[in-house]
Amino acid sequence: MSKLLETIDIETAPQPTVAIIWLHGLGADGNDFVPLVRELDLRGLPPIRFVFPHADTMPVTVNNGYVMRAWYDIVHSDLGRREDEAGLRRSQVQIEALIARENARGIATSHIILAGFSQGCAMTLQTGLRQSQQLAGMLCLSGYLPIAATVAAERSDASLTTPIFMAHGRSDGVVPIGRASDSRLLLQSLGYQIEWHDYPMQHSLCAEEVGDIGAWLHKVLAKLA
Repeated sequence: MSKLLETIDIETAPQPTVAIIWLHGLGADGNDFVPLVRELDLRGLPPIRFVFPHADTMPVTVNNGYVMRAWYDIVHSDLGRREDEAGLRRSQVQIEALIARENARGIATSHIILAGFSQGCAMTLQTGLRQSQQLAGMLCLSGYLPIAATVAAERSDASLTTPIFMAHGRSDGVVPIGRASDSRLLLQSLGYQIEWHDYPMQHSLCAEEVGDIGAWLHKVLAKLA
């Protein structure tokens, strides 16, 4: 069993009853989205523990084998070709260990949101769709559904009613919006309810999106009260 990933934990108040495990993108680390905590409107929400893990480092093929933090290898610039299924599944196990740690710290899976940007978005869907217990939500930013051909067979019944927020930039040159749209359509065809947003931006976040994320968190967490 590999050791637990290192994380940055931020609690909005003592004794959190909700956890948001936020997964960074390729080449970043857990620090990347820490500033977002202050930007989100969390007024009136229960105490939240934000967990920002650091992915392991590995050589990334499309970046000439340069070693960086990554959840899985990117073998081809066309993200749908020759996917690193072994890497995706290895990181899924690591993220499930973080979910188990939150369970051990007193937060039920039904009170845990998986969130991620780019590769972190892919890992949110890779992991969240396969959980035997329902998550509170999946927050999927500027990413896509990996190894999509396996989802119909591997997704859990519990995941079907998990709220999913998907957002993307219309000018994204890293993960084309068409890839995200195809992911949304496939998930909808399998019965998932998706809240979809797109924005006039590239591979990034914008202020309108931060507002929409905050509104979605209020909707999702209100159901837990």
